[in-house]
Amino acid sequence: MGRTFSDSGDSSDAFSECNSDRSGEFPSSGLPTSSSSSSGGSGLHRLLISCAADYSDEVVRQLISELESPSATVESQRRAAMELRLLAKHIPENRLRIAEAGAVGPLVALLSHPDLQLQEHGVTAILNLSLCEDNKALIAAAGAIRPLVRALRTGTSATRENAACALLRLAQLDELRAVIGRSGAIPPLVALLESGGPRGKKDAATALFTLLASRENKVRAVEAGIVRPLLDLMADPESGMADKAAYVLHAVLEVAEGRATAVEEDGIPVLVEMVEVGTPRQKEIAVRSLLEICKENTVYRKMVVHEGAIPPLVALSQSGTKKAKEKAESLIDLLRQPRTGSNTNR
Repeated sequence: MGRTFSDSGDSSDAFSECNSDRSGEFPSSGLPTSSSSSSGGSGLHRLLISCAADYSDEVVRQLISELESPSATVESQRRAAMELRLLAKHIPENRLRIAEAGAVGPLVALLSHPDLQLQEHGVTAILNLSLCEDNKALIAAAGAIRPLVRALRTGTSATRENAACALLRLAQLDELRAVIGRSGAIPPLVALLESGGPRGKKDAATALFTLLASRENKVRAVEAGIVRPLLDLMADPESGMADKAAYVLHAVLEVAEGRATAVEEDGIPVLVEMVEVGTPRQKEIAVRSLLEICKENTVYRKMVVHEGAIPPLVALSQSGTKKAKEKAESLIDLLRQPRTGSNTNR
């Protein structure tokens, strides 16, 4: 994703990209059949066209026209949206062509459609178009952010996951991160992180990690209750989310509200245990998080010592990665300082 911590190694390996949609391509309620007809041939023929590299711009214009037509049925709009979705999914070159043909506005309009299947096609088509760097600003300018946030709150499981990925893609533009946060994306992403399925949790963590590059979004995330689900995922080796959750937590700890909440939620024992028994990468991010918690607060340092952090930190300073050794040594020195001075947590 391109975001790394300024003082340490690359975190991108902990996060997989949200690529084009991984939800079902052919839901029963929207599946074209050989008997369904529309301009340009049968639905099945049109579906095959949408999976092919060679298609005419007229096909796209017809699909857009179906989306915009006031007399179009929901079924025909589903077919049109699904075909645009597939065109953008399978052929990278199509993404810019579809956007240039004027599809973004009509697809954004679908994000608020009461038909959940049509909404899902719209969200997923927007996700697929957002994979093209040149389309991101266009999608945002078309007013996609707020309806994507609504879909993230109220859509189907696949809609919520793909809305999270679409917001992630838009958040890769620096100027949109704060806008997405102010549009209310953080609370539903935290809810998806807490209660979504395996893919939903991963997509939410990835989107949150990107959004947390904005300081104001860190505060919003703390207020939305992000710390508790992150600690739960870090403490559960079966979640498959420990690495991702640890990196997101570290981003939250960069603000005073995050540090205070992590301590209140018993995050210190979780981090100390990760230093002791985690993977090399987990140990490195955990010690950096403990250093963040301790660097300006002597009370927190005492809590870390009482939790038994010194022995695993000494072991890490002797056998960890280069970065982990450096951070472990810094934290050991800090913990051994006289417990006087500022107790602030700025």
